[in-house]
Amino acid sequence: MFKKITALVILCVAAYASITTQLPENNFIDNPSTTEFSNSRAFKHVQVLGTDAHAVGTKSHQKASEYIIYELEKLGLDVHTQEGNSFSDWGTFAKVKNIVARIKGSDNSKALVIMSHYDSAGHSSKGASDAASGVGTILEGIRAFIAKETPHKNDIIILLTDGEELGLNGARLFTKEHPWLKDIGLILNFEARGSGGPSFTLVETNDGNAALMNEFIKANPKYPVANSLAYSIYKKLPNDTDLTVFRKQANIQGFNFAFIDDHYDYHTALDTPERLDNNTLSHQASYLMPLLNHFGNADLTTLESSENKVYFNSPLGMHSYPFSWILPLVIFAFIVFIALIIYGKRKKKLNNKEIGKGFLALFSALIINGTIGFIGWKAILNLYPHYSEILQGFTYNGHTYILFFVLLTLSITFYIYKKVYTSNNTKELLVAPILIWLLINLLISQVLEGASFFIIPLYFTLGLFFFLLQKEKPSIIAITLLCLPAIFVFVPFIPQFPIALGLKIVVSSSVLTVLLFGLLVPVLGFIRRKKSLGHILFIASGIVFVLAHLNNDFTAQQPKPNSLVYLQDNDTQKSYWLTYDAILDDWNSSYFKDTVSKKNVITFGSKYNTQFNNVALAKNINLPKSEFHISVDTIINNDRHIKLCVLPNRKLNSIEINSETKNNFKNFSINGTEIPTKIVSKFINDKSHRIATYSIVNNVPLELSFSIDTKTKPHIELLEISHDILENNYLNIPKRKENMIPKPFVINDAVITKNTIQFND
Repeated sequence: MFKKITALVILCVAAYASITTQLPENNFIDNPSTTEFSNSRAFKHVQVLGTDAHAVGTKSHQKASEYIIYELEKLGLDVHTQEGNSFSDWGTFAKVKNIVARIKGSDNSKALVIMSHYDSAGHSSKGASDAASGVGTILEGIRAFIAKETPHKNDIIILLTDGEELGLNGARLFTKEHPWLKDIGLILNFEARGSGGPSFTLVETNDGNAALMNEFIKANPKYPVANSLAYSIYKKLPNDTDLTVFRKQANIQGFNFAFIDDHYDYHTALDTPERLDNNTLSHQASYLMPLLNHFGNADLTTLESSENKVYFNSPLGMHSYPFSWILPLVIFAFIVFIALIIYGKRKKKLNNKEIGKGFLALFSALIINGTIGFIGWKAILNLYPHYSEILQGFTYNGHTYILFFVLLTLSITFYIYKKVYTSNNTKELLVAPILIWLLINLLISQVLEGASFFIIPLYFTLGLFFFLLQKEKPSIIAITLLCLPAIFVFVPFIPQFPIALGLKIVVSSSVLTVLLFGLLVPVLGFIRRKKSLGHILFIASGIVFVLAHLNNDFTAQQPKPNSLVYLQDNDTQKSYWLTYDAILDDWNSSYFKDTVSKKNVITFGSKYNTQFNNVALAKNINLPKSEFHISVDTIINNDRHIKLCVLPNRKLNSIEINSETKNNFKNFSINGTEIPTKIVSKFINDKSHRIATYSIVNNVPLELSFSIDTKTKPHIELLEISHDILENNYLNIPKRKENMIPKPFVINDAVITKNTIQFND
């Protein structure tokens, strides 16, 4: 009995350690020495930069750039800025300002770039995690690097980009115009998509990753969280970073380091210094310092490779092997499995009926739990429809729901295996999960090669299977030790999948739990009171669900994202209230008592394709119209050339430029910069009338120049946007309650005027 309890404790400790050892301990890197990195000093930068929203064009944005320049100059660096107009295929146009400095190395070699961005998102995000945390880490890391007089062969370039949140505009400007581009050998980019959790290492490369991963392993960061599956998924998602621009535009590769937990804070007013996890900040530093030292002296001209590697981390460190091993490892595992089946049958160690029971149990557990996981989250959304107001797809109590589904899955799986398990059929019950995992790995080898390290724990399971065929009464401790690789590799993914991709795929946690349970049957099967344990787990899942229910309301710490927009349509002389909210609240419901049709109402591109849910007529407050000056309107060689200047008569943040004739323009420029009008991207489809969104910096007017054939009458529609609905005295909108925040990822808290420019025939 003591050995069985010990075995169960070992499994539980291993599962706990596989998750908790990914992050540094408290104050792991809070070194008071002036020559070492200090978390406290880095956090002071975050506090300064992440106190106010500092999107491009705001006063706080200007203050942020001044602060960064001051801090870099304080280190004795020669700092310069790169300013210029930049247009991205997200359809955003702005004048941005990159901040750049360079530390000379001892050799005339390729340079290492340390990069983050200093602008915040949208109109309300404080940007403490995204990405003041990256800026703070770099400022403190470079300070310690200089103070220690660290010898380095390669130049170190500090690049803090602007306009990343608009559409990677600063990175685009750098790759297009900066003379230092040709010197770059490698980039380390620090990012965030939440406010906590481990920082994942994502390789960005056009070709093979083998040379990069070899050097990464040599650098030996203390807490690596890196696997080739994460990047395989990342490449399939509509997510980009500044590093993506360098990879695509200049074939420069590097590493992204990004934390993604507490996703509900992402791009919201909750992205504050107080909500940034200190251990997460330490984790970023635990990458920067060893990699800065290593790549500061490595040969950056030898990092390109045609070979790819599968790689993953465990509590024992980083592991990797070539892609060329993927299929042979799967085939050899199949051969070993078949050989063991033949061996077991010849030795009369395997019973077909008991093997059949194993398949029945595993498939039953997969089907039942998979169905509950898939339908369960949909049922929860119906039960708590206000969850849908959180556009990120991860609720404030999301971690609790993951735990609920895992506990419920374990409970049901124990009930099922109680029906088939005997003290003599453990080896037969192991046949089904081994075969299923082999088939999964065969599929992975063809469609998702980055996940091919899933085969590694299976080799230990095959060893366990052979062990069970040899021993009538095998040592349970030995069995447990052979199960540990499966724990170390698979357990972290149980919460990570829904954290990374949203609770809509919490079914993945249920399915992976069952598949892992199958590999652990040789240990879990020894538990005598499986039915009682199933009862305990079921009760525990119920308690956890109750806790999630008690924590479902919006509070000051978990505020409701809501929205309100005022639109004055100067074409129709009508005004409207607009909201993205499906569920109105006592802050905005009074504006939508008499709703009208949403048909033909303006729409904006957004990350989640969010549309207005409610529209109502509003009183026209006669917002001042902009002045439109057509300085050129002439015909040359059957093309009509027009130059238009827009002079706003109120403070604006941006102007969206739309046209029904955008596909007919021969050329089009904004403030002297030529832009394409026929682009299709994540925010602009081929049916969209949107040409660009002009983010206004320093009140620079909008000037459009274009040409079009004389047979087509040009059409230009402007949506002039200011995010000051709460400050507008004519609208008199009350402040939000403490349990509310502005909804992110959309045009919100906005006063908009719509104008269609009339051109003479």
